[in-house]
Amino acid sequence: MTEAQTTGIENRLEIQEPLCRFETAEHADKDVIFIYFEHNSKLNQEVKKLAGVKWSQSKKAWYVTHNQTNRHKFNLPLNPVGKEVLSLIHPVNQPALLFFIETLQLKTYSESTVKTYRNEFAQLLYLLKSVPVNTLGTTRLRSYFLYCTNTLKLSENTLHSRINAVKFYFEQVLHREKLFFEIPRPKKPALLPKIISTKDISKLFTVTENLKHNLMLKLCYGMGLRVSEIVNIKIVDIDSKTMQVFIERAKGKKDRYANLPESVLKQLREYYKAYKPKKHLFEGQYGEQYSIRSVQKVFKNALKKANINKDISVHGLRHSFATHLLENGTDIKFIQELLGHNDIKTTLRYIHVSQQSLKNVKSPLDKL
Repeated sequence: MTEAQTTGIENRLEIQEPLCRFETAEHADKDVIFIYFEHNSKLNQEVKKLAGVKWSQSKKAWYVTHNQTNRHKFNLPLNPVGKEVLSLIHPVNQPALLFFIETLQLKTYSESTVKTYRNEFAQLLYLLKSVPVNTLGTTRLRSYFLYCTNTLKLSENTLHSRINAVKFYFEQVLHREKLFFEIPRPKKPALLPKIISTKDISKLFTVTENLKHNLMLKLCYGMGLRVSEIVNIKIVDIDSKTMQVFIERAKGKKDRYANLPESVLKQLREYYKAYKPKKHLFEGQYGEQYSIRSVQKVFKNALKKANINKDISVHGLRHSFATHLLENGTDIKFIQELLGHNDIKTTLRYIHVSQQSLKNVKSPLDKL
């Protein structure tokens, strides 16, 4: 037996329930397993020895990549991860999966939603083996979601996605509208948006010397864009006369206009002359549309170079844009329009984040 195999056995003995609680989730755009436990110096040292383990400042927990090796290590059920489950579905349920995907496509769901729903629905089909999925009733589905919660340790967000996928099949494909009234929903955690201070954002721009990368990050922050929106900007969408950028078919398939910051116009022209993009504003090495993953990598590298020790994604620039506008006195309705939010409640989250707003609240002690 090798040293690596011995270490694996020791970890399975030490790092498992009831000492630890495990939770699968998506974190920093990756599938991970969070490891939660009460303060325990010995156990903490054992966890730190795990291959590829990282600390999440936002979750206050260690985490590792979600794969079969780590599921085995923590004595978790060995279910397939992501799209690898698709090839393991019994032939009896393959037509249901195909019809499910086609219905999503006919309803013109986004590629990202189709992928998520497909993978979540496939997990149920995998467990059913030769049992036809259309024979399931509320009782068996309820048992399945209890299994997802208690045995698979799915996070609230992942469980919501799985329920939504299965719900879509029974209600939209099979047209059983009332099937899900008896299945309770997990309560989602009330998480506040993560932001970066104006001082640290300036540092990000200073350390990002590459012209394209620098402009990319400035536009993400300066216009409050989602990462999918920044890579979708076409040259024809930019109007330097009105200083607006057309954001086409954003989240929810909504079009909107974003204000182009005046401070970036000169750099934008320099970038265009240097890189000569053909169709999209940001293009890859061979003229293809710049990828979302590449933008995320640019942001992570900038955080590292600027010594900003924050567990935050590039979406944090959008959150920071909204929060800083609010702190500068911008009306919340204007911020809602600029962000493209359907519901004002989504925008109101930034009131809870704004440090300036909180500082203006005086303690009743000061009035005595």
